Amino acid sequence: MHTKAVTHTESTHVVVVGAGPVGLATALLLRARGAAVTVLEAAAEQAPRLGSRAIFLHRQSLATLAAADPVLGAELVGNGLVWGARCTSFAGREVHRRTYVPPPADRAPFSSLPQPVMERLLRAACRRAGADIRWDTPVIGVTSGPDGVLVRTPGAVHRAAYAVGCDGARSAVRRAVGVRLRGPRSPHAFLVLDVADDPALPLPRERAFHYLDPRMGGRNVLTVPFRGGLRVDVQCRPDDDPDALGGGAADWLPALLPDGHACSVTWSSHYRFQQVVADALTDAHGRVLLAGEAGHLFAPFGARGLNSGIADAAAAADALTNGDVAGFAAARHRAALLNRRAAGQALTHLTAPAPRHRAAQRLAAAAAPRSRRAGRWLDSAPYGPRDAGIPRSRY
Repeated sequence: MHTKAVTHTESTHVVVVGAGPVGLATALLLRARGAAVTVLEAAAEQAPRLGSRAIFLHRQSLATLAAADPVLGAELVGNGLVWGARCTSFAGREVHRRTYVPPPADRAPFSSLPQPVMERLLRAACRRAGADIRWDTPVIGVTSGPDGVLVRTPGAVHRAAYAVGCDGARSAVRRAVGVRLRGPRSPHAFLVLDVADDPALPLPRERAFHYLDPRMGGRNVLTVPFRGGLRVDVQCRPDDDPDALGGGAADWLPALLPDGHACSVTWSSHYRFQQVVADALTDAHGRVLLAGEAGHLFAPFGARGLNSGIADAAAAADALTNGDVAGFAAARHRAALLNRRAAGQALTHLTAPAPRHRAAQRLAAAAAPRSRRAGRWLDSAPYGPRDAGIPRSRY
């Protein structure tokens, strides 16, 4: 005799799908506004979370999270790093350098820390706030209507007034409501790896960009320090095999680090960045919202991925507590398009696909010894416009 599995229904106000940084931020911000929240995460709580991944929380993101939980705000700064200098070189010659006076912790302009550390701190904040996080709970269906939404998981149906999909680039929520991502994909591969700090020989605490780095055969190289290590980002050539380049890091990495550094690689990956935005950030009934990479994917230059996701989370929390879901959809879709454009400008500058792009870089490098403006342009252009044009938000 076969017994049919029993599926029960649970009620809550908002279901958040995904317990990455954007999903956890959404849950925390909703709890700060008094909403009941259940977070559904497909992975196990103790699943390995490798690599530094998103490492840069901008001042705006720090302020948003600290307003919901001051302890979290202090922890994100205390567990992160504010590097004290940034420099840019062209073909092995420095063309720009700027140093900073370390700011007080309560006025940190950003915090550079590994994404797994962010997630650990956000999980603790969500527990303090009373959010219910369900691990090992993949979403297998979403049905919305004028009065609410049903989110199906194995063995349960969660009934809510709203759902927020924060489940990343392969979002089950986005697919379930029939929303598509549109936009181009970069033909250029980028190799990313993490290098652990060497206690005997600390790494420089400066962000450095190297155009046509002779130590890497003329490839562009970006290095960004974070608490515990250094991110190394190499722009591959069209004929590079990214796997082979990463596998041979022991041959080229020592040249990028201080002599004698241990060069311990803790994580490596490679990407061809997408520049895509969802057709809409809500379903037809205004009951399902998309945030973060569920709704848009950008090249990471200018730190627009995670930080725009935190801005999405704040806008979603506001919309679900003041009833203006249509306002969320319009404002954050416009923001996504502006962020895509800004990240696309940075990507075009980095890849320099046309002779005019390469000529502009060479001319600026030649002028940099006499022109601070030329040096500043070479330093800033790889990250896109400073302000994407979004009212009250850099992202």
